Amino acid sequence: MSFQKEIVVTNDDLDDLNHVNNVRYVQWIQDISKEHWQAKASTTMQEDVIWVVLSHHIEYKRAAIINDPIIISTYIDSSSGAKSIRIVEMKHRKTNKLLVRSSTEWCLLDSKSYRPIRIPDEIKEIFL
Repeated sequence: MSFQKEIVVTNDDLDDLNHVNNVRYVQWIQDISKEHWQAKASTTMQEDVIWVVLSHHIEYKRAAIINDPIIISTYIDSSSGAKSIRIVEMKHRKTNKLLVRSSTEWCLLDSKSYRPIRIPDEIKEIFL
């Protein structure tokens, strides 16, 4: 199940070339991932487990500039054991052209021991 939001590029998002800074894209990837989790997971789930990033693979397709409207969407591509692959795509709202696509490997941890735990079916099901 996909989750999305719209943002508009501001001056604070830009680098020296007046394009969105790569660091900002990473922040947006993290932000929408967290927002999706918080929107779908119960309070108990959020208290019992935490997600940590193992790796990011990011493809930058097109530059975004000031005032560009961007649709950011995310979904879980696959889950196995304690790991989950989350896809995030950013598209220009007016042209629908892909700006950025990322694949991030996340690991589920017990919130008390910080040890990896197998992703339970109840968590997998909220993202179907």
